[in-house]
Amino acid sequence: MTRKALMEKFRKEPKFKVRAGNRCPLCGRPRGYMRKFDMCRLCFRNLASFGKIPGVRKASW
Repeated sequence: MTRKALMEKFRKEPKFKVRAGNRCPLCGRPRGYMRKFDMCRLCFRNLASFGKIPGVRKASW
């Protein structure tokens, strides 16, 4: 899990726009972030497997 200080720092408006980074709003993970769904790959996989994300289905062939 992310340190609380880093999450608070992420929520603040940065001094310059280029300093803003992407973090998962659910768990705070900075890596593996997917812009289209606004979450990290771990949270995406977890929610998608439970059917919580509309329009996303597990592939099967």
